[in-house]
Amino acid sequence: MKKCVSVLVMLLMLFSVGACKKKEKEQVKQPPPAQGPIMDSAAPSPHTGQGQKVQFEVVVPPEVQTGWSAVKLLVEDRELKKTHEVTIRLGDESKIPGSNLTIKAVYFLPDFKMSGPVITSASNALNNPAAGLIVSENGAQIFPEMGKIGWLYEKFPAIHPFQHKRFGLALKEGVKKQ
Repeated sequence: MKKCVSVLVMLLMLFSVGACKKKEKEQVKQPPPAQGPIMDSAAPSPHTGQGQKVQFEVVVPPEVQTGWSAVKLLVEDRELKKTHEVTIRLGDESKIPGSNLTIKAVYFLPDFKMSGPVITSASNALNNPAAGLIVSENGAQIFPEMGKIGWLYEKFPAIHPFQHKRFGLALKEGVKKQ
């Protein structure tokens, strides 16, 4: 009887050790998620379908406001298969040659951060550069929806990109004041 109990205990121990090892093998480490613009997890989402629109406030810290004068954008013409660079001073508009598009550079935030309804720059370092723009075609705003600012991210161009049948826009960099 003692031999049976001993054998049974040994078998249970072997199965439990084997089961633990099997679970360890099944647990594959997931790569960290791709980083995007820094957004506080408590921030309300405009995509929740709650029927409530959030009014965002852009707060530009003084060191950012006095440190940057313009943005450089890459403009892709898919029809001509060419890309050129355009520099737009903050607050100014620029017409895209060969088109009816006008781009207004409203903001440059070197370290974009969104916390709740506030969009700001966490620092003056180029950690997460973003440009706040308004794009119009034939005088009508097409990016983003009317009355808002569209954001292009230097490091994450696929997040909320400007979409147009012929032209693409990407933020190349901010231009420091001299």
